[in-house]
Amino acid sequence: MTEAELISLLRGSATDSAARNLDDDVAVLPIGDDSFVLTHDMIVEGVHYLPADPPADVAWKLLAVNLSDLAAKGAVPVGVLLGYMLGDDDWDRAFADGFSGALAAFGVPLLGGDTVAAPAGATRSLGLTAIGRYGGSPPSRAGARPGDLLWVTGSIGDSGLGLAILRGELEGPEDLAERYRNPRPRLEAGQRLAPLVDAMMDVSDGLLIDASRMAHASRCRVRIELEAVPLSEAYLQTRGDGRDDRLAASTSGDDYELLFAAAADDAAAILNMAEEIGLPCSRIGRFEAGEGLVLTDHGELMTLPETLGFEHRR
Repeated sequence: MTEAELISLLRGSATDSAARNLDDDVAVLPIGDDSFVLTHDMIVEGVHYLPADPPADVAWKLLAVNLSDLAAKGAVPVGVLLGYMLGDDDWDRAFADGFSGALAAFGVPLLGGDTVAAPAGATRSLGLTAIGRYGGSPPSRAGARPGDLLWVTGSIGDSGLGLAILRGELEGPEDLAERYRNPRPRLEAGQRLAPLVDAMMDVSDGLLIDASRMAHASRCRVRIELEAVPLSEAYLQTRGDGRDDRLAASTSGDDYELLFAAAADDAAAILNMAEEIGLPCSRIGRFEAGEGLVLTDHGELMTLPETLGFEHRR
């Protein structure tokens, strides 16, 4: 079963409007004129991080990926709840120290959670619930409209290349490995962008698959220009700028950049914001009437790759 199939089975139970029909990465609870934004992400050893990764880096990543969901709604973090699986004492101590440091770095308090002990040798699995606040109703995945432009912050593909470096599959700079181990949630950008966008989400499973999810939720077709996908200098020097290189970047996950749809009239405001905070925003496509994903390279219509990104399945 895939993640999408399980969500479909559960959708009938998600009847409260806060669940957003399970079409978003968060739940949104209206509280007066504001909203509480709630998200829960898990990370699993061997899936989201490598067994040899330092515990402090695992702690950082667990917090960062949850805060990234809040960033995609423009929410200000309020606190987190930790779900922890006890294991090796030294690992647990190092994780606790790293988690405390990560919380301090983002100015987010720990509010509680749960701790369990697993059988010896069990694969480590960790969970976190993050709570944020937004003044009004935050953007969802589902608001893109035909004519909207598709944008993404930062650069794409660095984390996937960093994972390959950590696995010993190629050589490259430490900066790329750090993008995999220590993602940076775009909290300030999300808060600045939220009033301008029609839809927003983070890129966690891959640019193409996440853009297609936004299009599906918005009942639109999305057209992406492969040559416009932003690649870092480190990516270009390590892998290259060919079509296959750009497809690899666009289908790898763990970027945690913001993907958003906005009216063309808001382009100048978006670019001004990007310059003010020092985080590039790149226009990579547009939404159209219809459905699905269309991919072009310098105007040439491309056949979609067999895999658009990462999807959990058994």
